[in-house]
Amino acid sequence: MTKTCVTAQVMKHTVLAGDVWELVVAAAGIASITKPGQFVHIRLTDTIDPLLRRPFSIADCDPARGTLTFIYRVVGRGTTLMTKLQPGDTINCMGPLGNGFAVTAKRPLLVGGGMGLAPLLLLARAFCSRPATILMGGRNEQELFWPNLYASVCKNIHITSDDGSIGHHGFTVDLLPELLKQDKFDAIYACGPHVMLAGVAKVAAQYDVPCQVSLEDYMACGVGACLSCTCESTGGKRHKVCTDGPVFWAPEVVW
Repeated sequence: MTKTCVTAQVMKHTVLAGDVWELVVAAAGIASITKPGQFVHIRLTDTIDPLLRRPFSIADCDPARGTLTFIYRVVGRGTTLMTKLQPGDTINCMGPLGNGFAVTAKRPLLVGGGMGLAPLLLLARAFCSRPATILMGGRNEQELFWPNLYASVCKNIHITSDDGSIGHHGFTVDLLPELLKQDKFDAIYACGPHVMLAGVAKVAAQYDVPCQVSLEDYMACGVGACLSCTCESTGGKRHKVCTDGPVFWAPEVVW
């Protein structure tokens, strides 16, 4: 796995909605080799607090400009400190890390929940010659600002919300069988909460559609040394999400 460690300059840093931010950095050495589904381990360069790096999925990548885009939610001390970054500041980026998606489908269906929609954005862009359909879900209308980001890269957008404030009232898994009956998708790509991924994997198996899932997990080192992000596999051994994943074929994972 090819990776590099670079000092990246902040180009843009803005609030997308509520406590969700978009961070764009110049990191040509990483952008030139990034694949959809991979992530970057970030450390703030002007402080040792927090001590450990934080993993961020790559939401977009522009090799020509040498930029990476991250979309993140403020959830703790590390991300709170990140909100202070201004254009011109620098951060240390290690990546790209992990194994990404197999971008081979001719009729792809993307399924994302919450912040799991971030890495699927770059994947959707990779299907530009055969635009993907996306099924996205969130708790409410405020969380579902994503259609504006996906409008230019997806053929069809289907929305579900837990409270019914926008789109279908319910969960993504509730609407998934209906979409699979309507169209002949040859692959499903999913990222989101574990319970959602388990449901997507089950439906995909029922309809005999190949499915890849990107697991969201806590990570420390990001390079497979600390064993803090392992998951049980159907082969009987534990996979390291950071190096064996974060993308797995759904039947590989014990749900």
